[in-house]
Amino acid sequence: MIQDLFIIKRIKEGDIATFEALFKSVYTPLLLYSAGITGRRDVSEEIVQDLFYYIWKERDGLQIMHSIKGYLYKSVRNRSLQYLEHEKVTERFILRNETGRYDSQPTGQDVLEFRELEEILKKSMTKMPERRVEIFRMHRFENKKYTEIAEALSLSVKTIEAEITKALKTIRKEIELHTEIL
Repeated sequence: MIQDLFIIKRIKEGDIATFEALFKSVYTPLLLYSAGITGRRDVSEEIVQDLFYYIWKERDGLQIMHSIKGYLYKSVRNRSLQYLEHEKVTERFILRNETGRYDSQPTGQDVLEFRELEEILKKSMTKMPERRVEIFRMHRFENKKYTEIAEALSLSVKTIEAEITKALKTIRKEIELHTEIL
């Protein structure tokens, strides 16, 4: 536990060597854990890499009070389950688009919420730079990986990661504004 607190402190201070050592020591086990949940190694690689990107980017505000490995495993588990949930929703809407119907009948409330979210997303995207919108669309709607987007647009993967993060932040803010109004 004391060792974990020391590691967290060093990362918060911007010690890249400590961060890289942590990454190297837990990357493979976290990847295997995520792959066991998602069933897809490529998705799991992205999940683990996104988590470490988030940790480095948000290192100043990290609130890990106990085991760092426990935090990492819980985060990977949550992100992997979110991926599965996203896939389930995507499959349902693909089925609807292909057949013209839902696999289960949506309620009026479902339809209203979906339309509200669509409007919020459209409004959010009007507030983003054109390149960010293009990157977001490629990732979320065309299911392209960061590396594919980077290659297609001649940008670095880090730039793609940063743009996706900024796009999601804009969307979250728009959702928060919308929920405050309600």
